[in-house]
This record gives sequence, C-alpha cells and structure tokens, in this order.
Amino acid sequence: MQKLKELTDAKIAEGRKNNPEFMKGVDDIIFKAKAFQQGEKAIKIGEKAPNFDLPNPLGNPISLSSLLNKGPVVITFYRGSWCPYCNLQLRALQNKLKDIQKLGATLVAISPEVPDSSMTKNEISEMEFIVLSDQDAKVASQYGVAWEVPEFLLEHMRIDRNLDLKKINNGNSSVLPIPATFLLGIDGIVKWNYVNVDYRTRSEPDEIIEALKNISK
Repeated sequence: MQKLKELTDAKIAEGRKNNPEFMKGVDDIIFKAKAFQQGEKAIKIGEKAPNFDLPNPLGNPISLSSLLNKGPVVITFYRGSWCPYCNLQLRALQNKLKDIQKLGATLVAISPEVPDSSMTKNEISEMEFIVLSDQDAKVASQYGVAWEVPEFLLEHMRIDRNLDLKKINNGNSSVLPIPATFLLGIDGIVKWNYVNVDYRTRSEPDEIIEALKNISK
C-alpha cells in the first residue's frame, strides 16, 4: 500500500505539470506563510485541548469530552470534501482505522462544511470514523489552526474550480483550517501533533499509530 506522502507528492507533481503557474503561486503563498510562522499558535504538546460540541453529518451533536471517556482521541482538521488532498488523507486514515481503533483511540475528522452538505447519506453510511462540522472554523480557531485564505487561492476556487465556499460552509468563505492532526490522551492533553500551513502535505497514518503506541506504553 502506498504511503500518503507518495500519493500527495503525485498529486502535486500532476498539478505542477497541468497548472504550473497556479502551483508556483501556491508555493509563494506557502513560503510567505511559513516565513510568518503561521500555525505557531496551534496548541502544543502538553497543553489541554479545548472541549467542543459539534454536529455530525446527521446534525447530531458530539462532544470531545464524551469521546475522551472512551479513550484517546485523534482529531484531524481538513479543508473539505472538495479538497483532493483531504480526500487522499481521509482514505488513507480509513485504511488504517482498524489499527487506530485497536489501540483504543477514536478518530474524528473536522471541517467547516455544513452538516447537510459535507457528505451524502451513502458516504455517511460507509464512513467508519466520526466526521464533524465546524462552521466558521470556530473550533479550528480555538486549536490555533484557522487560516485566512489568501485571495489568490479563493479566486482559484471560485473561477477555476467553481466552488462556492460561502454556500458549502454556510457563510464562511475565507477561513479554512490548516491541515492539522492532534492526538489527545484520555486526560485531554495533547500527546502528539502535526501542523503544516501547506495544505498539500499531511501527517502519515503510520505516524499517528506510532504516537498512539507510545502513549499506551
């Protein structure tokens, strides 16, 4: 089975071949964002993770505290179902879900998409981990991973991809989460994290599993 990085690298290479000007623009944005250390406000290892109460795709609220009562929690923030890199990541996590669950952990994926449009009923029934809606990226802000998306990227979404983020996210059209993953112990303390302003790169599921093994020792 291919590593997630191999899949995302292939997607990046495809983008550079098919749309080099856009990818160069993304590179410039990411370079500037890293230069300003965006993402530095993300909650750190050893810090207490903020509690949340968010709706799943059926509109039913789920709280972090209730999940922590069952064991460790892996929280991954993603931009939305329209993002190809996010879809690669979620499929990779699904492939490793049994390994995550064997270690007693619950996997939660959070995006700003509204509950009634984030997934179809068929997709909901096939999904084996929890998907929650964080409208206006409020929880992402609490976790320090909300990002004001540059106009260059917003224009690409509107014109080239015909994406209406205002509709998809029920009003929020410019703030998206930085792809980030947090592993919380049963005490709600961050034991491991991955934060990267470059939305094209993600944490490997095997890294999450290794971190889970370490906290269960």
